[in-house]
Amino acid sequence: MNNPLLINSELPLFSQIKPEHIEPAIDQLLKEARSVVNQHLEATHHYNWQNLIDPLEDVEDKLNKAWSPVSHMNSVVNSDEWRDAYNACLPKLSEYSTEMGQKEALFNAYLTIAKSDEFASLDTAQQKIVSNALRDFRLSGIDLDNEKKQRYKEISQELSRLASSYEENLMDATNAWTKLITDEQVLAGLPPSALAQARQTAESQDKNGWMITLQFPSYIAVMTYADNRELRREHYEAFSTRASDRGPHAGRWANTEIMEKTLSLRHEKARLLGFNNYAELSLATKMAETTDDVTRFLEGLADRSWRQARKDLTELREFARQHCGIADLQSWDMAYTSEKMRQHFYQLSQEEVKAYFPITRVLPGLFAVVEKLYGLKISEISDFDSWHRDVRFFQIHDKNDQLRGRFYTDLYARPKKRGGAWMDDCVGRKKTDTNIQIPVAYLTCNFTPPTGDDPALLTHDEVITLFHEFGHGLHHMLTQVDYLGVSGISGVEWDAVELPSQFMENWCWEQEALALISGHYQTGEKLPDALFSKMLAAKNFQAGMVMVRQLEFSLFDFRIHRDYEPDKGGRIYEILEQVRAQVAVVKPPEFNRFAHSFSHIFAGGYAAGYYSYKWAEVLSSDAFSLFEENGIFDPETGHAFLTNILERGGSQEAMQLFKNFRGREPEIDALLKHTGIAA
Repeated sequence: MNNPLLINSELPLFSQIKPEHIEPAIDQLLKEARSVVNQHLEATHHYNWQNLIDPLEDVEDKLNKAWSPVSHMNSVVNSDEWRDAYNACLPKLSEYSTEMGQKEALFNAYLTIAKSDEFASLDTAQQKIVSNALRDFRLSGIDLDNEKKQRYKEISQELSRLASSYEENLMDATNAWTKLITDEQVLAGLPPSALAQARQTAESQDKNGWMITLQFPSYIAVMTYADNRELRREHYEAFSTRASDRGPHAGRWANTEIMEKTLSLRHEKARLLGFNNYAELSLATKMAETTDDVTRFLEGLADRSWRQARKDLTELREFARQHCGIADLQSWDMAYTSEKMRQHFYQLSQEEVKAYFPITRVLPGLFAVVEKLYGLKISEISDFDSWHRDVRFFQIHDKNDQLRGRFYTDLYARPKKRGGAWMDDCVGRKKTDTNIQIPVAYLTCNFTPPTGDDPALLTHDEVITLFHEFGHGLHHMLTQVDYLGVSGISGVEWDAVELPSQFMENWCWEQEALALISGHYQTGEKLPDALFSKMLAAKNFQAGMVMVRQLEFSLFDFRIHRDYEPDKGGRIYEILEQVRAQVAVVKPPEFNRFAHSFSHIFAGGYAAGYYSYKWAEVLSSDAFSLFEENGIFDPETGHAFLTNILERGGSQEAMQLFKNFRGREPEIDALLKHTGIAA
């Protein structure tokens, strides 16, 4: 079989990859990888970078480059056949990873390199790869006896299967609910763009009328604008009970058992490795030192924000009562009354703002921002292989005309595509025998697609999301590290990985940058100063409530992992209630099953690490404050961020890189100032 996953092409051959190619390719590559490892271990006992780590990075790269398009397409063009092939490979990849992590001969070979005289002659990045590897061997159970090693392997495989099932349940539950509306009055309040989108969705299914779904652009439009309170309640219930034991599809794709099992297995894994709980194990690869440090940080932020959050809610309740006739404010009223309140006090309508952020201005504008910041040139490539007609492809050159990276964008929501927004690694940077392998990224979002002849119009929040994901992309693509293990985002502590992404968000609030990324989709008129002033005035609208909601997620995630007790089970909603009693000001209805769709922690990489968003916000606000001092497009400061943070990848400890850039350790004041909670 001529398998496109086994062809040594520079970029994945997306259009040629079929589900039947996946398992044979992965089987062959795993066999090859095992053979290469054994061959190099047996060839000598005088191990060094060239005769061991280099060839291992090559074989790892080959495997990554085959699995990356498979995993990506499973998220963006999902089908039953694709799913089956993907899931068939998960245990095989997990087994290989555990086997390598527990291979005594390989561990001893790395140990030999670390203790050799030659170690001192390796550069910083190479030394970091060796020390990371020794740490990871311990975290893979290298010190365990054979029986425990076997148990560790079983746990790892099962966790990988559970994460995939969780995500699939959520995707199926999201796709399963739709509501066809034939009377436009039911949708009163929805702006023309949301109505056009609902009509387009109905037409795509050969239906007359307007169809609303649980895809996020559709859901948020109803929650923010629909005057019909019963419609909002129904939509809210369907969304907040996805993949759970409640709601319109109660029990059908329920993640309940998966969540319990996941927490139990994570705890068992942590105990096997000598940690008290999974939160401690999670911190072994993060900046934070102890679980107490994390809870102190989160609770300290909550103390600083709670009064502001209470005040925000009191004001919203009063407004809802006076202006919307809602005496008992419920969760399905929050977005709706908040939008009305924003319009009332700031004369700011999100719909009015959207008209100035067509994707046709935002994307080139984003490229212009990074050109001014780092001297980059971004150009589109029209001839490339793709997985969907919405996909576009770009390349980045630096000011010396050096090709630094390439990336795909897939920006619009559709069925069979995982919700949310993310950046992922397609190809990593590494030095080969003949040249440098150029990094390639995927940038995926779920914005409202274009309707008719009009371009897609983004809310300002969506503009921020695009900048955020592009920040991750720059971290991956601009790296100057030549070794896969610590180039780009590889090897970066998880609670520092959000620094470049959250850092980029700041430019969405600067007039100089907004001039580049905005323009009315019909007239091209620039964002009016008066509208920008309203946006700025409303920037920290309900900042207290936003802050405590994020802290609720972070503390909940950390506590279900830190406080797990096998004889009591996960106590998921019990702990969530305790956290809400401690930090939340808004109490959702009893039927809300938020945790059943919290894929960041049950199917993503954020288990006992969701606090990273808040911690990285401290880093990013503090980093940006230097631009505020020197000028937001100051070339010297831009160059310093590029060379100290973006280019260095995981080659040094994140704290050291931050200090190299900022001249000191991070301080929390800038975050509180930026969110208006400084007082």
